[in-house]
This record gives sequence, structure tokens and C-alpha cells, in this order.
Amino acid sequence: MDLQTLTYIIVGTTFALYIGIAIWAKASTTGEFYVAGKGVHPVANGMATAADWMSAASFISMAGLIAFNGYGASVFLMGWTGGYVLLALLLAPYLRKFGKFTVPEFIGERYYSQTARIVAVVCLILASITYVIGQMKGIGVAFSRFLETDYDTGLYIGMGIVFIYAVLGGMKGITYTQIAQYCVLIFAYTVPAVFISLNITGNPIPQLGIISSMADNGTYMMDKLNMVVAELGFNEYTTQVLGSKLNMFAYTLSLMIGTAGLPHVIIRFFTVPKVRDARASAGWALLFIAILYTTAPAVGSMARLNLMNTIQTGQVGDPAGNLEYDKAPAWFKNWEKTGLLKFEDKNGDGRIQYYNDKNKDFAAKAESYGWKGNEMVKVDRDIMVLANPEIASLPNWVIALVVAGGLAAALSTAAGLLLAISSSISHDMLKGVFVKDISEKNELLAGRIAMAGAIGLAGYFGLHPPDFAAGTVAIAFGLAASSIFPALMMGIFNKNVNRTGAVWGMIAGIGVTLLYVFQHKGIMFIPGTDFLGDMSANWFMGISPNAFGAVGAIINFTVALTVSKMTAAPPEHIQHLVEDIRVPKGAGTATDH
Repeated sequence: MDLQTLTYIIVGTTFALYIGIAIWAKASTTGEFYVAGKGVHPVANGMATAADWMSAASFISMAGLIAFNGYGASVFLMGWTGGYVLLALLLAPYLRKFGKFTVPEFIGERYYSQTARIVAVVCLILASITYVIGQMKGIGVAFSRFLETDYDTGLYIGMGIVFIYAVLGGMKGITYTQIAQYCVLIFAYTVPAVFISLNITGNPIPQLGIISSMADNGTYMMDKLNMVVAELGFNEYTTQVLGSKLNMFAYTLSLMIGTAGLPHVIIRFFTVPKVRDARASAGWALLFIAILYTTAPAVGSMARLNLMNTIQTGQVGDPAGNLEYDKAPAWFKNWEKTGLLKFEDKNGDGRIQYYNDKNKDFAAKAESYGWKGNEMVKVDRDIMVLANPEIASLPNWVIALVVAGGLAAALSTAAGLLLAISSSISHDMLKGVFVKDISEKNELLAGRIAMAGAIGLAGYFGLHPPDFAAGTVAIAFGLAASSIFPALMMGIFNKNVNRTGAVWGMIAGIGVTLLYVFQHKGIMFIPGTDFLGDMSANWFMGISPNAFGAVGAIINFTVALTVSKMTAAPPEHIQHLVEDIRVPKGAGTATDH
């Protein structure tokens, strides 16, 4: 059966499954719409959380970043998984004990301020919209290549599917849909990884294949990859860093605390029956996430090796042209049609020469052999996972499965983000501030209308992404890290932080981060670029805009604590509330000390 037919069958089957679950799990109350009635089992919630979290960035983009950044891309593995440790230890159980529906609701009540609640809503929407742009791109990329539609049409189809199961089912429908999506995406990610690991190393376990020797010779796979990329002027794969070591640290920290502060992740821990279930859910989520995240380094490194071996048809040091050269392979021509891969034959020899022409010494050497610049003028990193099975000549059903997995990852996270946005509008802004006496029926209707509006807004930005967010969804983590995470941490662990401090801390943190991002959008560091050159010359202490959320968080903490010391202390009942959140029931009486 041909690839397109198989893809339609597999993707169509998964879409029918998602819609069927949404109809079965239709939300009939606001509790079911916002938090699935607080009755989700910890294991099921852990699986849904994993799907909610493992977005197009994890499924599609992360292996591409690893493929082109090598060791430097470890910031994503450490930051995104480390954030769940923070969630499990510092946030999830306490927020579940507080027992509300949304993050802004907690911030509003903890800081006894409608202003704080509104500021939290604004921060939530900014971070979520920025993040959802990446999901929209993932949907469009998958459709444009494998279903032979244009990018816009693919995006509209994805929006329609999300609209059906998110608007109809709310959190209840999204939860059970995400469980199905996790099964689809993890199967789709690991099956081709096993095939490719077997082909390259003879080891069926990708996590072990990456440290094994090549199947056709005794060279270790990573040594072979280092040699291949170094010969072409790129940095050695296992020693690359993202900018400076300080930037790598800031990047990791920003992703870590950004993960712990993303509202669509936090809201999942409001759906379990008990406080201890929230901690258990975080543990299960980390386990389910680890299956993909421990596979990603193997997928990325093997994809880079396959890419180089497939298209690199020239060799420096052979000016006589005695070697046999192949033309562009079939998979390459297929991806060229999408516009995400582009080859320009600069010297007219009919061959593809892919090397790092930003490396001046190597470029001069290459030009002496008649090369006139890197001919791979565009390689979108987001194609690597989707193209990997084709590059490795795997069966069509495996390629179609990967497409379904990529769409499942993008749709699951998009739904979670959109629910966080819609609930902040209907529950926090409408019911919490403007129409406090609204009936449950009308609030549920408002939630669905807000969800539809959020889908429309996300679709618009997917079609017309703003400059500052087009590079990477890491910006979204920086916005969450600089605004929401500090407010939650101080709200739980420092009873002396007052409403004035919290409001100005959030404004200062996200304001400085946004200012830095916009100021440097012209020299935005996009992870996956092969050469930084002098790009970091104007960065503060060499910290890229993508990593600046860590600095914004420090500013948030500093401003909030300083302003709180200079203004009136929180009321006594708020201080007792903070202590009651942290101390288990029956462990002792809250005091003023």
C-alpha cells in the first residue's frame, strides 16, 4: 500500500478515536470542564500529563535540536524533565490541597487581590499563546508533507479536531483523549527508533545503541558521528555547547522552572481525588516521559548520522573528482516540496555539498577545491523526526505511524494550553472578577465560547507567527519561569510576601523578559544553528533571549521580596492559610512563628 493511503488510514483512525472519546466523555458541569470532576486515577493522570507535556516540541523538535546541537541540546533533556521533579516536590501536592480550579485563582486568593489574579491571567495567556504557536507549526508541517495538503489547510484540519474534543469534553474529554494520544505518540516514537538502532548498531534498544559500535565496523557510533561532522567543518558532536556554559546553565534553569510554572501542566494536578495522588501523578508522568526522553538522544544522533551519510556526496580533499557521486535521494526531493528543505547547486556540479561555511578556515580550504559555499541553504530542524524513517528507508507503515504520533503530540498539548487559556478567561476573569453571580450553566457555556475563541487565536498565530516567537517555544518557558513560578513558590513557602510584592514581582519579571526578547529578536538564537559567531556580543552576560527567563525569575523574586518588606504584611488569616497549605492535616497547629 502506498504511503499516502496508509497515512490517511492511520491518521484518520486516530482522529476518529479522539472524537469518539470526546463524545463519550462530554463535560456536563464546570467541575468536569475545568478539572474532570477531580476523579482521575493517578496512573491515568500521569499518562495524560505526559501527553499534555510531550508536545510537538518534544516529539518533533527536540530530536532535531539534538541532531544539530549534540551535547549542547542536553539542556532540553535536563530542563524539561527536571521541572517535573520541582513540580512533584514543591508545587503539585500543595496546589492540589488548596483545591481550586486554576493557577490564577490560587494566586488571587493567596495574595488576596483581584489585581494579582488579573496579572496572573495575562502572564498565563502570554506564555500559553507563545507555546501553542509551536504546536500549530507541528500540525502544519506534518500535514503539508504526508497528507499532501498545504500548510494552511493542515492547520485548519488540526484546529477542527481540537475544537471538537476540547470544546465538547473540556478537561474530562481532554484527559481521556490525551491517554489515547500518549499511547499513539510513544508507540510512534519508539518503533522507528528500534528499527534505526538495529540498522546502524545491531542493538534493538536505542538507549544502548547510542553507546554501541557500528554494525558494519567496530567503530563506536558516537566516534563515527564526531568524525563525520568534524570533517565537514562542524563542531564535534559530543562537545558542542549552546553559546557559553553560563548560557547553558541559564537555559537549563529557565526550562526547568518554566516547566514547573506552565499552567496547562499544573492544572492537571487539580484533577486527582487526593493530595497524595497529585505527587503520585507527577511520579508516573516522569516515568512515562522518560520513555521518550531517554530515546530522544539516540533518535537525534542517528538522524544526524543518516542525514550526513545520505546527502553528503562530496569530500574535501578530492579535487580531481575521482569519486562516484549520487544525486539527491528520493526522500530529499519529497521534503524539498514542503519548502522546509532547500538545496542550491552553487557550483553547478549536480552534487550536494553540505558543510559549515561559517567555519572560515574550513570554507577557505573547501573553496580551493571548487566549492562555492554550503549548498544546503535550508534545513528545518523540525523535519528530522518525521523524515528520519524515510532517510533510513523504513517501511511505509512506520512512516505513517510517526506522522500520527507527531500529530497526537501537537494536538494533546494544544488542547491543554487552550483549556488553560479558556478557563482563565471564563473562570478567573468572567466569574472571578466581572460576573461573580453567573450560573454554572452560563459559566460552562462561557468556557466553551472562550475555548473556541482561543482556538481561533491560536490558529491565527499559527498562520502568522510573530517574529519573537517564530524561533522556539523556549520563549514560552521563559515567560512562565519569570512570572508564574516565583509567584507560586513564594505563595506556598513565604507567608510574608504580600499582594503588592506579588503583583510588582510578576510585572517586573515578565516585563524584563519580554523587553529582552524583543530587543534581541533581530539576533535571536535559534537552537539548532550550527555556528553562533558574534551573535552573543550584545547579550547580557552571554545569555540568549531563550534562556533569559531565569534572569527574569531572579528579578521577580527580588522585587516581590523587597516590595513586601517595604509595605504592609499580609493579613493574619492569609498567613495561616499559607501554613495550612504546607502542613499536613493533624501535624500541628498553625502559629504566627
